[in-house]
Amino acid sequence: MGAALVCSAHDDPPQHPGPPLAPWEPQGPPRRSRTAVRALLAVVLVLALTALGLYVAKAGPFARPGADGPDPAAAAQARGFLADWSHDRLDAAGARTTHPAEASRILGSFTSGLEITRPRLSAGVPREAEGGAVEVPFTARMPVKGLGTWTYTSRMPLRQAKDGDGGRWLVDWKPGLVHPRLSGVAKFRLDREDTSEPKAKDRHGKPLTSAAAPSLAPVLAQLGDGGAGPRGAIRLVDRTSGEVLRTEARFGAKEATDKVAETTLDSTWQTAAEHALAAEPEDRNASLVALRGDTGEILAVANSPATGFNRAVSGTYAPGSTFKLVTSSALLMKGVVRPDTVVDCPKQLVVGKEFHNVETSFFPDATFRKDFTESCNTAFISLRDKLAPTALGDVAREYYGIGQEWHIGVPSYDGSVPAPKDETEKAASMIGQARLQANPLIMASVTATATTGRFRMPHLVPNPKDTTKTTPLPAQVTTDLRTLMRATVTEGTAHILSDLPGEIGGKTGTAEVSDDAPNNGWMVARRGNVAIACVVEGGVTGSGSAGPILHELLSRVPGDGE
Repeated sequence: MGAALVCSAHDDPPQHPGPPLAPWEPQGPPRRSRTAVRALLAVVLVLALTALGLYVAKAGPFARPGADGPDPAAAAQARGFLADWSHDRLDAAGARTTHPAEASRILGSFTSGLEITRPRLSAGVPREAEGGAVEVPFTARMPVKGLGTWTYTSRMPLRQAKDGDGGRWLVDWKPGLVHPRLSGVAKFRLDREDTSEPKAKDRHGKPLTSAAAPSLAPVLAQLGDGGAGPRGAIRLVDRTSGEVLRTEARFGAKEATDKVAETTLDSTWQTAAEHALAAEPEDRNASLVALRGDTGEILAVANSPATGFNRAVSGTYAPGSTFKLVTSSALLMKGVVRPDTVVDCPKQLVVGKEFHNVETSFFPDATFRKDFTESCNTAFISLRDKLAPTALGDVAREYYGIGQEWHIGVPSYDGSVPAPKDETEKAASMIGQARLQANPLIMASVTATATTGRFRMPHLVPNPKDTTKTTPLPAQVTTDLRTLMRATVTEGTAHILSDLPGEIGGKTGTAEVSDDAPNNGWMVARRGNVAIACVVEGGVTGSGSAGPILHELLSRVPGDGE
């Protein structure tokens, strides 16, 4: 807070004023009257009191918590509530509220009653509310099994508990925070309609059905005019009478036709992908995409669980160290490194916060090749000052097509690499964290571009509309990336693929999700003309979770596949 003070003090007029001085005539030192001195002292006193007030209010021993905004503890409690809800820890979520039993019960009935498979909840910016409360807006993305995603926004109020409860912040429970229209008199109901499955065929003319390939259920439902697909609606109804008050969301409005949708899918690859995900031992959410590097044609799209949200092409995940393909492209194009450049790999590095490597590994005097094959986070972060703040986003868009509008034949999320807000975000972006967002579709495309040198828009249907504009990678960069990926299989973190035939290249990734959830595991690979990407939610490490899935997939499709 600042204040502008304008003061005017006039000396007493001379008793015998003479003629005025000319502008160039020297004047003697001004005389200060008692009035002027008093005014000056008043200004000094006001400024001193203002500074003291700021000290007491913001920095002094009597500083008020939240003087510069909401208490961070309230925001942390809100994020914890959303994390517990999204991971089905409903008792834990309820315990963060003012009415634990009611909260856990209503959260459970809301998600199970509407067949929501896995809520995805994102907190917004907290703000101070009346009476010392804090309000946190959030976005809810609710995947409704077999239909699609219901997206809406709501607000979560929090209040500080009484002193007897330690003064901790609690979510001020009311049904309306789950959804603004949920109340004691109105609830939601899911209505499904029986519809026929769309008709489709693979690239060789073979029929495609969700009976043979369960992962294709949400994909086939979204393909052109292939059929009606699953339809349904979420409706707000009166709790007593069951009367429909309004329709909140609709899914699948198409009518069935006899037209057979043509696709680029390959039944052999699709079947192999289904088996590979089914072999995942811990029944975690996972998805993968395989596509041709020379055309961008998608050969397989698979999700586990098979029905519900098509996370393979519409998911939003931090890509973790698989994004080092893009980071390495930027570093190599700028001439910052060559594969044999020495870039030390320390155990940890502090840039606003502490960054470390998986299992806190370190490799003194490592070459960039070693840093890549061992996925050394600290080495990549140490090179951040060699790139402009927008460099990663520029390379991702111009060379890899990320963030441009893709038309793959079904709705998809096409990625985001925003400019970092500060040095900590810039450091995290170097290793595929911060606010970077991708999915298996995007990372399979990145793998294909890195190893062929040119972006080709991925697509599920023949002759798609393509509005993307990209630049080919320099030939030497592509050669270096292929070499680095091959070395990652023969001597690095993707060694699980080394016993398979063919010159396979790979890159692993471990992506942090939150303080309350285990890391996601990633792996990308290239064999011949096919690029593949896989993510396992809560997989902890890429080599330990996504690695076995890709090994199983490539084992079932001998040779280069295409």
